Amino acid sequence: MHKVLLFFSGVDLKCTYTADFGSAPRVEWKFRDLKGSQTLVYFDNKPTGQYAGRITVYDGGLRFSKVTRADTGDYDCEVSGNSGYGENSIKLTVLVPPSKPLSRIPSSVRTGSNVRLTCFDADGYPPSTYKWYKDNTPLPEDPTMFPNFKNLTYKMNVNNGNLEFPSVSKMDSGPYFCEASNGEGVPQRGDVVKMEVRDLNVGGIVAGVIVALVVVGLLLIGLWFASTKGYLPKKAESKPKQAVYTQPRADDMDDGDEFRQKSSFVV
Repeated sequence: MHKVLLFFSGVDLKCTYTADFGSAPRVEWKFRDLKGSQTLVYFDNKPTGQYAGRITVYDGGLRFSKVTRADTGDYDCEVSGNSGYGENSIKLTVLVPPSKPLSRIPSSVRTGSNVRLTCFDADGYPPSTYKWYKDNTPLPEDPTMFPNFKNLTYKMNVNNGNLEFPSVSKMDSGPYFCEASNGEGVPQRGDVVKMEVRDLNVGGIVAGVIVALVVVGLLLIGLWFASTKGYLPKKAESKPKQAVYTQPRADDMDDGDEFRQKSSFVV
């Protein structure tokens, strides 16, 4: 069985069986989400964890007071008693309208650069598809198919919300916003942001280089002038070492009033 319903509505999941399990059969409910993780919903005659206060189990079924997107998945009802066993599976899909999408639009870009605008709705189920608007006009998915847009070179992905300009130009300047929709509820629009495409300021770069060269030149001239005028400290000149003669001591004398010269010139 497959049930489809809107977000925050109530739903009954029936656990039908024909076998005789006695007057007090054992009933368990299990849930398996879209990723394959399994959780006990109803066990030992009571709701478990996050389901307490949200579900009511009655003879032959389970009732949700309100469902959320996280409740989408497969529910297994297992019944046992009188040495018998039965199982029933129900697939539940919860439809969730889109929320306001989060968009990323640069306010200033350089001509010729690769620019990507993104749009994403995290809440809608089934997943949203996306549209982009410029100057409050919807942009076609393929601009080459429309005469008014054939000069534009963007690429739009309606499934992931990307709007990419491989080489952005001045004509791409303007206010942009995106819109998310999934067939449930009202389509939601993101914030409007004006993107301005600017040329590379070559003149400013050249002027900056010239100013830097002038500053370096003035610094070198200043150092040369200070050196010629003696404003800079000179290196200390090394003095020549002088020879020092050491007088021989008395104990260096021989008995014949002669002495051995043990001393020498100290330099």
